[in-house]
Parts: sequence; structure tokens; C-alpha cells
Amino acid sequence: MMLRISYVELPVKAVAEVRDFYAGAFGWAFTDFGPDYAATMTGDTDMGLNGSEDHAIANIMPIVEVKEDLEGALEKVVAAGGVITLPIFAFPGGRRFHFRDPAGHELGVCINEPETH
Repeated sequence: MMLRISYVELPVKAVAEVRDFYAGAFGWAFTDFGPDYAATMTGDTDMGLNGSEDHAIANIMPIVEVKEDLEGALEKVVAAGGVITLPIFAFPGGRRFHFRDPAGHELGVCINEPETH
């Protein structure tokens, strides 16, 4: 099964301001998930604006989506030499974890679970 980057998350301090910028500049529609997070929901490669203090990111973070077995994906990342930087956590619509690759890049892996709140 071929996996791909399905999501890119940007660290922001003012979610509404950045959301409004991208909506005005490119016509993108965002869904707000509270005051600290908004995302496009096209089903293609989407973009999230992360203003959360609990799950803050330092840099732009590519997110790889798995269709099943998030725990198995975590095990494979570790076995391949990745370092887990944030264990699996739930977010509205799914779960994910963050890891650092051998070159020091941080990425996330998520599974969409619409019933997760």
C-alpha cells in the first residue's frame, strides 16, 4: 500500500488571522476546531493551522495518513530508526503521533476516525 503526505500543518500564533489570510489569498475554506485550530477539509492534501499550546509544533509538519493500525505504523517508524517525539494522542476526528527521522525532520502520522472527538 502506497502512503502519501495528506496534510501539512503550520505553527501559528493567531489562527483567525492566518486563516483569513489564506481564505482571502487563495479562496480556501477552513473548518474551525475551536480557537486554536483550523483546517481545510478538501480530502486532498489539506492544511491545518495549529495555535495549540498542548500540541504545539515548532516548524511546518508534514502528516502521513494511514488507513488502519496507527499503533502498527508507530512500531514500524521506531523499527526503521525514527524517534517518537509525541506519543499517540486523540484530536477531533482521529489520532496521531509525531516522530523525528534520522535527518532530524519532524513529521506526524495520523489516522482519521470521524467518531473521535
